[in-house]
Amino acid sequence: MGRAVVTHHHWDVPGGGQLVSAAVAVAFESIGLEPVLASVFSFDPGKYGEWFGIDLGKYENLSLFGFELKAFGLYSRLLSWVPVKRALERYDVDTVYIDNAFYRRIEGLLRRKGVKLFEYVHFPFEVYYLDPSRTLDPYIRESLERYGRFPLNVYWRLFLELVPVFTRRNPFEHTTAVLTNSRWTARVVKELYGEDPLILNPPIAPSTGIVEKPADFGSRSNSVLMLGRFSEGKRYHWVVEKVLPELRREVGSAKLYVVGGARTRSGRQYLSRVEALARRAGLRVSGDPNAEADVYLLPDALRDTINRLMDSSKVFLHATVNEHWGIAIAEAMARGLPVVVHESGGAWTDLALEGSCGLGYETESEAVEHLARLLTDEKLWTHFSKKSVERVRELTLEKFVEKFSEIVKRRL
Repeated sequence: MGRAVVTHHHWDVPGGGQLVSAAVAVAFESIGLEPVLASVFSFDPGKYGEWFGIDLGKYENLSLFGFELKAFGLYSRLLSWVPVKRALERYDVDTVYIDNAFYRRIEGLLRRKGVKLFEYVHFPFEVYYLDPSRTLDPYIRESLERYGRFPLNVYWRLFLELVPVFTRRNPFEHTTAVLTNSRWTARVVKELYGEDPLILNPPIAPSTGIVEKPADFGSRSNSVLMLGRFSEGKRYHWVVEKVLPELRREVGSAKLYVVGGARTRSGRQYLSRVEALARRAGLRVSGDPNAEADVYLLPDALRDTINRLMDSSKVFLHATVNEHWGIAIAEAMARGLPVVVHESGGAWTDLALEGSCGLGYETESEAVEHLARLLTDEKLWTHFSKKSVERVRELTLEKFVEKFSEIVKRRL
């Protein structure tokens, strides 16, 4: 059996990129390639059963450093090629999967060994310096705000100085196939490189599950759910300042649940900011989902809590502009929640299918209108609840494995 290296810069976090990498490992095994998981820092593969319902414990893994570290995520990207190089030197490797652009230092080695390289583009980060006008993109601008002050501005500037040293050139010149997560991201890739990548939507985690019969409209509370890490780009601040007060004028009993990771310092700071803004807007805030409040801020909630809130809320709201994909949206759809997303990014093109499977907005008033209708119109709610479930049936792990395996087999 040949080997396939699956690399990710930070395996030890339950994110969307890690989920895709885990699914790729399963796909490689399904076609007779033995996965080797390559990581910058060591990690516990057993956590993937808990996080996603995917067993990675049976696969061999190697790391550059023999300890776990959740910091320095940007710089770990720049080093993710090193464990790949070690795997190429240690094993008889047929295929490599990588999901970042920072492998310039091993392009020659990959060619000499005749290794098939599959690159998956979650978002082409290099757009930041290849096309400076892209920094006006709300997603990029808000994501970069955290690096605007000392000492993170120094951390960021040094990273940008190192980026050209490690970034591969045109990926279509050096890879066996370039894949990406959505039609929207594919358009950005084509604007940069002039070629179309293959589109392969990420899967939902098996642990999330797709409900056969979602809880009905009448059993749910008049509540809106948001899910995602606490960070500027998720725009929770905009929702508690602008959207929720107006929504409560339309639907007096409307409540908001915000669930997300806040393990980092910047995440905790943003959580505190959102809480302060909500209180300033006259909203009652609680960290206890069973308390009487208007806004519930729930950092680092367990999956059981998240699923319970998905089954008891009426609408899922996603406020990020130009979200490349939106794993949280897919999870909500799998629980039968109608979704309201910004009319941009992969969330709009590939999950809501530009209005077929979810409602989209551009302005604050449009967001409020859609939320109010879904909170009060049972017929509309039922229609989009069914559409959500129909859409995610195409996004299971089994579907992803089947599609990725076919792509690889055609090119081996």
